Amino acid sequence: MVVLRREIGDVLRGARQRQGRTLREVSSAARVSLGYLSEVERGQKEASSELLGSICDALDVPLSIVLREVSDRVAVAEGLSIPDTVPADLTACLRGPQGGSWNRRGELAPVG
Repeated sequence: MVVLRREIGDVLRGARQRQGRTLREVSSAARVSLGYLSEVERGQKEASSELLGSICDALDVPLSIVLREVSDRVAVAEGLSIPDTVPADLTACLRGPQGGSWNRRGELAPVG
């Protein structure tokens, strides 16, 4: 059975580790205790939307990207196929001026 808090924790931990950052650095930037962040990453605590937003800000990763990755993981666990590409308009929207940063001012075009 898929446990959402574990998937969210795995995605957050992966983002932090890819950045080469410690729990202490991210917990300080997110203004959350190190122990609580550790429990969130291990899927032992359910993070509120406010806390998720704070952690994502500390990691400089949009919440929508974290939720998309979590959604993809849940879909795979449910046996659903997911597309292996990201729509060009989403990619363009998220590409920042420095190439590696997220463009938080970008807006998605309406569908339909």
